[in-house]
Amino acid sequence: MAIHPSSIVDPAARLGAGVHIGPFCVIGPDVTLGDGVDVKSHAVVTGWTEVGAGSVIFPHATVGEVPQDLKYRGERTRLIIGARCKIRESVTLNTGTDGGGGVTQVGDDCLLMTGAHVGHDARLGNRVILANGVAIAGHCQIGDDVIVGGLSGIHQWVRIGQGAIIGAVTMVTNDVIPYGLVQGPRGELDGLNLVGLKRRGLDRAAITALRHAYDSLAKGEGTFLDRARLLAETGETDEVRAMAGFILSGSDRSFLTPK
Repeated sequence: MAIHPSSIVDPAARLGAGVHIGPFCVIGPDVTLGDGVDVKSHAVVTGWTEVGAGSVIFPHATVGEVPQDLKYRGERTRLIIGARCKIRESVTLNTGTDGGGGVTQVGDDCLLMTGAHVGHDARLGNRVILANGVAIAGHCQIGDDVIVGGLSGIHQWVRIGQGAIIGAVTMVTNDVIPYGLVQGPRGELDGLNLVGLKRRGLDRAAITALRHAYDSLAKGEGTFLDRARLLAETGETDEVRAMAGFILSGSDRSFLTPK
């Protein structure tokens, strides 16, 4: 363990083996840093916050401060960050609120680039990438392997399904289906994240099945939910069934639908 003498580390903080804390950092009393966590200079980790093993917090990040919610009245709520995450310069992550479940959570192996924000009660899955300046509002749910392009904003309560990609400078106001591609100033669903699917190693048959599923959502008979119910009954791959299940699981913000 190495702690720079200029840093302020509360004696009650729980520090794992091999933790490194650089100069001019502040670590609060309810903080837990897992083994090998590296907190670089001028970072603040406060609140009831847990940071998973091997994660790195870069200069001027503020991790675990109180929610930006006028309804917050000082209740004891949490922030949980998974293992091997990279929290880049000036990122902000807030704890939860009683009204939202009390926990903000970031999964394993996530990359939050410079200036990104994760609001109260948001839930990020594993391997999520938020590019520079992305703003995730309160109560959002971001699935595994999602990429959000720079300077994009995600409206509160929006869900983004596994493997989706959001283009840069996009405002997303409705739920995004798994593996969807969203782009445009006012985000529109514009196909599938085919590059991401190929990078994940999906074979051609699985990708073809997803493309057929997407087409059926865009052009099939009945309402969008009717088409999703049909997919749930007839889908032949795990990815197609996951897409249908996501749509049928309920939404607070409705959906971006295929053009």
